[in-house]
Parts: sequence; C-alpha cells; structure tokens
Amino acid sequence: MSFTVFGAAGSGSVPVEAALTLVGADYSVVEAPTWEGETPRDRVAEVNPMRQIPTLITPDGETITESAAILIWLAECFPDARLAPPSGDPRRGQFLRWMSFVSASIYSLYWVRDEPGRLVGETGTAQAEVLARTAGRISHCWSVMETQLTPGRYLLGDELTVLDLYVAVVSRWRPLRPRFHAAAPRMGQVVRRVDALPELRELWARRFPFEGDYADPA
Repeated sequence: MSFTVFGAAGSGSVPVEAALTLVGADYSVVEAPTWEGETPRDRVAEVNPMRQIPTLITPDGETITESAAILIWLAECFPDARLAPPSGDPRRGQFLRWMSFVSASIYSLYWVRDEPGRLVGETGTAQAEVLARTAGRISHCWSVMETQLTPGRYLLGDELTVLDLYVAVVSRWRPLRPRFHAAAPRMGQVVRRVDALPELRELWARRFPFEGDYADPA
C-alpha cells in the first residue's frame, strides 16, 4: 500500500515528502506546480476542489489537504518515528500552536505572493507593494516565533519533529533565508541542522536543492 502526494519540487509538499521519507512509507508524487497555470491546477482539482498542493491520498483512498494537517496526521500515524510530541507531552500545546501559526500566519500569504493580481489587479506598482508588505509580514512572524521559542537541537527541544521539517522548507521561500536568519537567528541554527540531516540529503537534492537564490548564507 502506498501514499500519493500531489505536490511539486520546492513547494509545500516537500516537508510532507520529508516526513514520509523519515517514517519509511512508500509514496509517489503527482507533480503539479499549481502556480504555473490552469493545467496543473486542474490536475489537482480531481482530488482537491481548492486546486492546491499539497494533497495527500492515503493507502485507504482518503484525501487529506492542508500541509499542517497532513504533517500532524502522518506523525500520529507513525508514532514510533517520534515526529510529534504525543498527547499528554508537555510540548504538545506548543507543537500544535506553532504548526498552526506557520500555516495560518506565514504559509497563507503565499497564495497572495504567488499571484498578487488575485487581489490588486495587474498594476505593477500595486503588486510590488503587496510583495514588499507581505515580505515584511513574513519576517515579522518569524521574529515573533523566535522570541517565543527556546530551541535545543531542534525547535521544541532535542527531538526532531515535523515542525522542524515545516519551518526548514517554508523559510526557504521568499524573502529567502538571509532575511529569515536576520529575523530568527536561533531558529536559523535549527533549520541548518535540518538541512544537513543525512536521512534527507537525497530528498533535499532532488526536491528542493539549496542553491542559487535558495542557497543559505554562511
């Protein structure tokens, strides 16, 4: 039995793919970069009426959408992998808090950033203002998260969780890692550690190579 991920290289499906890799699950990817136009969106519409990625199809045929929900669900389905604090763990509340925060306060802004014309039409000046303001908001949100966490080796202590995978990918998106490190230097140390996980080396190289615009500052 296998999972199917509707996703794309460099997208929000990559932390899901990372989690599936770490738990040792069999999965395949239906490549659908929805920001490139109607054809990939229509491909996703067959399983997700919002036409958004990531979308996960479970071995039982269930559809799960929303990246944070998928990651939490996978961690709970594979408890031996220890990718989330279990119920009753003192870290559980903060785990749920920050998974929701990244999704609602940061990730959601990329619906606007990918196509500013969705909200402000085709005026170049207005679109540039939207990009500048959302970049500022994203940096602010990272800085808020930075002040509220006391990381160990990872964001919630010394055990890797899907929150670390989530932040490691989303922090790669624009306004890119240099601004993320400026806003959240302690979290930056953690995501560099996640970038270097040997278990994910091949996945990172194949699905989100850390080079060019995405290269991490030294």
